[in-house]
Amino acid sequence: MNPARSSAVTVPMVELGSDNRSAILAHLLNLDATDRYLRFGYMANDEQVTRYVNGLDFERDDVFGIFDRGLNLVAVAHLAFAEGQNHDSCAEFGVSVLNEARGRGYGGWLFERAAQHARNQGVSMLFIHALSENTPMLRIARNAGATVEREGSEAEAYLKLPPANLDSRMAEIVENRMAEMDYSLKLQAKQFWDTLASLQNLRQGGGKTTLTTST
Repeated sequence: MNPARSSAVTVPMVELGSDNRSAILAHLLNLDATDRYLRFGYMANDEQVTRYVNGLDFERDDVFGIFDRGLNLVAVAHLAFAEGQNHDSCAEFGVSVLNEARGRGYGGWLFERAAQHARNQGVSMLFIHALSENTPMLRIARNAGATVEREGSEAEAYLKLPPANLDSRMAEIVENRMAEMDYSLKLQAKQFWDTLASLQNLRQGGGKTTLTTST
């Protein structure tokens, strides 16, 4: 893990649930063709993306997201646990970041957040399956200390996770609280500005008069 990142939390990452499904879908549909290809490993169309989002199992897996000030999901990570393994073997990581949010390290932050959570769930190995041309994803894995193996057009990365301890569990609790607080503040700000905009629209509408004539 990157010690510079782990020493302080500066990017609030919210754990998403089924009530965020529409926001996740909107995020993925906003990816262009190239980004969808890198994220899914094939040229996913809208129907396939929708099927993927509808199939997300929030009881088994975990999904994390980064919201901007307008509460738009600009980055999403999916941590998929091995089925039937009681979270004690491995988990697979996938991430997507909107073009306008690139260059801020969001993919790396989400990888570390997912690795921390997987570790605290008893997972010993974090796994990434990506196209060999997906250099940003493979760079994130390498920077975290993962072993990357390439075979033709595909690559696999493995990161061995240490056992959970008190520090890792407390760090996740703190990060969850910070993320919840950040989301709450952004929600309050958005509601305020939405209400203000509605009032301004009403005032503008109220200032108009309609002339009628009768015969």
